[in-house]
Amino acid sequence: VEELIVGRTEEKGKIIGPLLEGMSEKIIILPIYGIGGIGKTTFARLIYDDPNFKCHSRVWVDVSQRFDLNKIRESMISQLSGEEIQAIERQILHSCLTKLLSCKKILIVLDDLWEDDQFHLQELKDMLYCADSNIIILVTTRSERVAGRICTNLQPYKILPLTNDMCWDIIKQRSGFKDRNDKEQLMGIGREIAQKCGGVALAALSLGFTLRSMNFDEWMKVKDSDIWNEPVSKDFSLSNQVLASLKLSYSYMSPCLKACFTYCATFPKGHKIVKDDLIYQWIALDFIKPTKLLSNMELCERYIGQLLGLSFFQQPVSPKVCYFCIPIPHLNFSYFLNQL
Repeated sequence: VEELIVGRTEEKGKIIGPLLEGMSEKIIILPIYGIGGIGKTTFARLIYDDPNFKCHSRVWVDVSQRFDLNKIRESMISQLSGEEIQAIERQILHSCLTKLLSCKKILIVLDDLWEDDQFHLQELKDMLYCADSNIIILVTTRSERVAGRICTNLQPYKILPLTNDMCWDIIKQRSGFKDRNDKEQLMGIGREIAQKCGGVALAALSLGFTLRSMNFDEWMKVKDSDIWNEPVSKDFSLSNQVLASLKLSYSYMSPCLKACFTYCATFPKGHKIVKDDLIYQWIALDFIKPTKLLSNMELCERYIGQLLGLSFFQQPVSPKVCYFCIPIPHLNFSYFLNQL
């Protein structure tokens, strides 16, 4: 919900202006880049949902680390046609997509693009070009190199870190701060925790949700935790602040929730998970311990809600798959769990 998103409204205005001015072009590609967890997906979603594009057909594709042009085609065709498609030959897919793109105003988001091969990126651009359409493409990526290679008529936009005050606003939102009786005691501690987020939205989101059920002493433990000073592997694609905040959130999970979350390492990064299927798997593996107040299903629903609140799960943007939960694209589960 836009009114709950902190610190990006002014930036959105700067972006939408050039996009609307360039709508006479056949195709506009705007790359948005920045470190993992900084808020690129949220920012793209703000633009995607903006009323200026209500007359556009809109498509959201989760690209992720493994670049597969056929899967991108299939996702776009499903969303534009409103029908799920089966495996079809590449040439037929290409022809079908061309027809669906023809004579339309379309806004496309390609979220979390990693591919930096010039040939593959040109293939992607050629696939999306349609001479009799107006197509706006937003591309989110962590790589400045990828952003430079995919852009055409607009310069890549680097999304900036949030201020410490913005991170504190997010933490207050997620922790239910305004309804607490100990607000005055926690104010200074909360601001210090916000500084440790390093301007990264994901760190503030995860920490805020973790802090909501904590008392004064536990807030102090979070602030003074040694996790903030631990080194990060150079191979890991998140900043130190994000990894530290996620590890802190994980450490405060209940044992049952830890087991349920750890099981998610069996899914590939960015994989779409059918919520009910995941629940039945948790129950079958005896991860769920029912209580007198909550049944197995109710407890699982609560766990799903907690993982969403912690930003360890993310709901997809596309309305065609709204019944899925997706492990967040910034998090490599197996690597993350090895760091704990």
